[in-house]
Formats: sequence, C-alpha cells, structure tokens
Amino acid sequence: MIRVTDTDTHTDGDRVTWTFTTDLGAVHTARCAVRDQLGVWQLDTVSDLAALLVSELVTNALRHATGPVGVCLTRPSVRPGVLLVEVSDPLPDPPRERAARPDDEGGRGLQLLAVSACRWGHRAGPRGKTVWFELAVPR
Repeated sequence: MIRVTDTDTHTDGDRVTWTFTTDLGAVHTARCAVRDQLGVWQLDTVSDLAALLVSELVTNALRHATGPVGVCLTRPSVRPGVLLVEVSDPLPDPPRERAARPDDEGGRGLQLLAVSACRWGHRAGPRGKTVWFELAVPR
C-alpha cells in the first residue's frame, strides 16, 4: 500500500497538495485522492477525466523520475470556471510527446492530455518540473 507522505490543505480550502513516494501504487492512490477531493468540492462532472489525466502524468513521472511526485489541485473559485491540476517531479527534462504506433502499450498520455484539457503546459522549478493542465468546470 502506498502512503501519502505529505498532505497540505490550505485553510481557505481552495488548494490541496499531496506528495507521493515513487512506488507504483502511487498512481492508484493519486487517482483516488483526486476523485475524493473533487467529490468534496462537488466537481463530479470533471472527476473521472481529472483522475485519468493525473494517472497518466503520475505514471510518466514514476517511469522517468527518481524522487517523490507532487499533485496539486486548485479549485475553480480561484479562477472561475477552471480546475487547475499540477503534477511535479524532480526530473528537470520537459515532457515529450511521442507518436505511438497502433500496437504500442504506452506513449499516448500527453496526446490524451492535449485533446482533453482546455490548456496544458509545463514549467521548470527549483527542483524539477511541473506539468499542469486546466479543465473547464460548470459555473
């Protein structure tokens, strides 16, 4: 069982962050944490999509990085109509889209992100990078 090594819910309730160890169980745990929090915020309409995209990004982070993976959700009250989701890892290299062949088992995560999110991107940080995406939510 993967454990959440750090959970920080800001007092205003508009942002929640988690840090996961590099165990493969982190993908499942991150997906469940995202679904649970979006249920608390009553954002069930984007819960499945957000969980799917988080699982893709956490999988990529676990496949390529060697340190903890951070996941952060920022509620639409900060920017109305938009859920911001961020996944951070200690690897500074930016994500690269691949052209997956029909029989490939992987390589479609960033393509899925690109067609599902309103916007997405990445930024370098002091200890790695963050890949982020935004999902439209009903007002």
